[in-house]
Amino acid sequence: MTEITDTTEVPEPGRSSDDKPRRGGKRGKKGPLARLALFYRQIIAELRKVVWPTRNQLSTYASVVIVFVVIMIALVTVLDYGFTEAVKFVFG
Repeated sequence: MTEITDTTEVPEPGRSSDDKPRRGGKRGKKGPLARLALFYRQIIAELRKVVWPTRNQLSTYASVVIVFVVIMIALVTVLDYGFTEAVKFVFG
């Protein structure tokens, strides 16, 4: 039996076979202010992609959250009162 071997060189992920490792250049080290400016530009670019809710949606979402929080407060209050009464009953 003959063994078939592949002799082509496989490039590292993210690089094509004709890319050479670079030092410096566009992707090299940048100063702290340049990196900060790039960071803020990227933030602005991402914020432009956000689909912001309408005023009606925002008021609906806020109402739902407020109602949920009030219900949870009531539930915790009832449980706290119940446990308090149970402890008073057991320990007198």
